[in-house]
Amino acid sequence: MPTAVLTIDGPSGSGKGTVARQVADRLGWHLLDSGALYRLVAYASRQRGIPWTDEPANAAIAGHLDVRFGADTAGNEQIWLEGREVSTHIRTEEAGAGASQVAAMPSVRSALLARQRAFALPPGLVADGRDMGTVIFPDAALKIYLTASAAERARRRHKQLKDKGLDANLAALSQEIAERDRRDASRPIAPLRPADDAQIIDSTSMSIDAVVARVLELAAQRFSAK
Repeated sequence: MPTAVLTIDGPSGSGKGTVARQVADRLGWHLLDSGALYRLVAYASRQRGIPWTDEPANAAIAGHLDVRFGADTAGNEQIWLEGREVSTHIRTEEAGAGASQVAAMPSVRSALLARQRAFALPPGLVADGRDMGTVIFPDAALKIYLTASAAERARRRHKQLKDKGLDANLAALSQEIAERDRRDASRPIAPLRPADDAQIIDSTSMSIDAVVARVLELAAQRFSAK
């Protein structure tokens, strides 16, 4: 029997990362943060002085990422690249902008395809990203597309960065999110869009707890029937 997979896709700032972590924890399943992989490629490229426009070089980095995911005792994410903890470094707006650029490169996406699918291990996987339900796990039993208004997503991202002690400008974030939306939706390879069979949840006026509860309700319906 194939491993149960629940995908959560959506644009930047929709809350999918927070929701995915909480859902995976509640279900006792594995978690794949695919966006972190692209951020790691962008970060590693910048550390090596490689332009984000150099597709062959970025694809080579993607194919040989020495990365490990974990969490601290409080449940906060911890990500190691080549033995160095880089969780905060890859969550900057600069890394996000770089991730959006390298994610549009076919050879980078190809290099990360098998790595992402390898996360699907028993008892189940919650996969968070932009093309989890359309490209990486097209046969997933439950696909969620989580969205929110651009203004609300910018506000959330601004608060998230401030809470981490990072500099952030709301107007600049709004502009960056609009540009990232355009780039992600218009790229020729794996554009950001809901899967045809996705359950769409608009979280604009919903709390994280309410979204998590809704996803768990859908998961109980879908996976208990299997």
